[in-house]
Amino acid sequence: MHFAKIFVLISLSLAIGLFGCTKEQKVEAPKQERITKNLVPEKAEAKSENFLVELSDLNVGTVTDIASKEIIETPNLQGHIKITNISKDILDIQAVTFDYLDEAGKPIAFKSGEKIAKVFIYFKAIKPGEAVEGSLDNVTIPRMAIKDKSLAKIEMNVVYVPSPLKREIATLSEKVE
Repeated sequence: MHFAKIFVLISLSLAIGLFGCTKEQKVEAPKQERITKNLVPEKAEAKSENFLVELSDLNVGTVTDIASKEIIETPNLQGHIKITNISKDILDIQAVTFDYLDEAGKPIAFKSGEKIAKVFIYFKAIKPGEAVEGSLDNVTIPRMAIKDKSLAKIEMNVVYVPSPLKREIATLSEKVE
């Protein structure tokens, strides 16, 4: 009998807790949206005497305010990168940097408060004839390049060491006495 009263009391408490305290909650519509726009052309290729760089599936991701259509966050450059070693030495790739130029060839500057990430760190040594691939996703583009549609060129710099450090052995004839 005592257990029956405890069971009824617990059941009532749970029922009141689950059904009696529910409040009508309003779900707000999202205030921002993510927009992805393809770059034209979507593929680019650059060749030097030591390497071939291929960029593909290039697009720009922006986060905009739905009401004002203003860009809220610094836009990101996205896509795939492939670096092929066409030299006779091992290339030790350190990074790939990006600069954004307008029609006149002048750099488009980042404004105060924008996230600046123009470097894609890429520590990888590649042998002659080999290729490495990766994804671009943490590289930012100045807002003004997208907002004013002033982006005309993307300048890419590959930072690398043309061959590995060489080691030499030197023998010293010394004794500890």
